[in-house]
Amino acid sequence: MNICIFVGARPNFIKVAPLIRTIGKARENGRDVKCELVFAGESGDDTLEPTLFDALQIPRPDVCLGVTCNNLNELTGQVMAHFEHYLQQHPADVVVVVDDLASTMAAAIVTKKQGITLAHIAAGTRSFDISMPKEINRLVIDGLSDLLFTAGISNNSIANKEGAELSKVYMVGNILIDNIRANQAMFRKPEVLTNKGIGDRQYIVFTLNRKALMADEANLKAMLRAMMEAADGTPVIAPLRQSALQAVIGTGECDSPTFIATEPMPYLEFSYLIAHAKGIVTDSGNVAEEATFDNVPCITLNSYTEHIETVKQGSNILVGEDPEKLSEAVGRMVANDWKQCSIPDRWDGRTAERILQILLEQHR
Repeated sequence: MNICIFVGARPNFIKVAPLIRTIGKARENGRDVKCELVFAGESGDDTLEPTLFDALQIPRPDVCLGVTCNNLNELTGQVMAHFEHYLQQHPADVVVVVDDLASTMAAAIVTKKQGITLAHIAAGTRSFDISMPKEINRLVIDGLSDLLFTAGISNNSIANKEGAELSKVYMVGNILIDNIRANQAMFRKPEVLTNKGIGDRQYIVFTLNRKALMADEANLKAMLRAMMEAADGTPVIAPLRQSALQAVIGTGECDSPTFIATEPMPYLEFSYLIAHAKGIVTDSGNVAEEATFDNVPCITLNSYTEHIETVKQGSNILVGEDPEKLSEAVGRMVANDWKQCSIPDRWDGRTAERILQILLEQHR
């Protein structure tokens, strides 16, 4: 069985790594299965730190399509052209895609046009806001997929309500958790904690990625002020990319010795930072999922989450873009006054095993 695993950006590598490792083990045990890893971008992509693949215990991509443009429609077209050529030269029994990027949608369309089985990891996630480009991508990818692998029962329900056959939808669990369980012993303490003399559970992690949040300078200023005042001297560690850092600096609200901005961290260091925090303030769904597994209080700067289990069972709460709600939540975080949490069903580190077993069964 030939499996093509397609990734569009750095977070996708983290989510497919467990499947690549599981396929490798299956081959070692004599199973007739192999995979090729295809990346939409360039091999020298500066978001891919040199240690990433070693940390994830996977090889570098077999093929890099070299698409780098910023315009989403242009990117979609280029990925479709390049990926179609790849599939014509490298026959596959199934193409596995993950999440909801424009490049992922492009790969999904090409896969179906080539008559190849399409499998989607992290299927059934919705914001129910059709004005978001990623929402359109999700609808298209799920609509085309032959196999929908979901992280939770709520995602199953969404897929079924939208017409997916029950036989196509599998609740396999959260593949992101497979990496945490596999790599916990290798997590590395970031130097910033040692250099600043900051111990475990003595700091808050802050991450910022959403362009909409960064674009509204007045509200971002109010939210940062609310966070820092409520933190009441608790150090805030902020691994930020340049665009986010400039947006934060521009507000003038983080000119404080307790706000510690750093470069984006390597995977194993960032995972340590999340797992040992007092709390987290983020706009990232992936970070909220990690926080739920690590049982670390998490505040998400959004009005929705693709994985409602992180709110219903886990350590996550939603405050939208409301400074008052953020202030109240950070105050409770600092005071160690947080809700009771549990780990959602099938977040057990065996998601990749379930996915491969289903792929093999479907290929008989």
